[in-house]
Amino acid sequence: MKILHIDSSPLGEASASRKLTASIVETLRRANPRAAVYRRDLAAAPPAHLSGHVLQAIVSKEPDALGEDQRQERARTDALLEEFLAADVLVIGAPMYNFSIPTQLKAWIDRIAQAGKTFKYTEKGPVGLVGGKRVVIASSRGGIYAANEALQALDHQEAYVRTVLNFLGITDVSIVRAEGLNLGEEPRAKAFTLAQAEIDGLAPRVAA
Repeated sequence: MKILHIDSSPLGEASASRKLTASIVETLRRANPRAAVYRRDLAAAPPAHLSGHVLQAIVSKEPDALGEDQRQERARTDALLEEFLAADVLVIGAPMYNFSIPTQLKAWIDRIAQAGKTFKYTEKGPVGLVGGKRVVIASSRGGIYAANEALQALDHQEAYVRTVLNFLGITDVSIVRAEGLNLGEEPRAKAFTLAQAEIDGLAPRVAA
């Protein structure tokens, strides 16, 4: 089994989502000692955001005609895509930033969501091409959104990542959530305790 461990928070050791992804990956490794883990730190080495220049490099049918910087962008994109396609399980750190996700994670999504490679268009609509993978999203947020219907409408974080994965054909998606992290020490500790219980519960199924 190949596990792709993705972090996107720029907060380093202070990051809650990184704490969750580390625990998830360690738990999965204990359940499957033969698993190979590949790490992608999107904050340490962020992909460039899409521009006309970068997009041309990605979709060009004549890569030999590209300039050197565009060939490098294409090579980066190909590496990210190959890494994604090779993974059986993805553990994605996706903290909430301003009701959405970090720009680094969005940039990664823009690189791996490619027509003809991870999804295709048909007469009946788009079809995902990478089904069969398992994904665990490590979600962290300062407020409490999941239990509040009004605040759920502000969630463009978990909902967005799940939507993208479903679009690509990935339906086995679990969310390990730690929320209310900015509401004080006691709510923060409780959030991590509940998240760890979720991690312990999902490990046997994901590692099977």
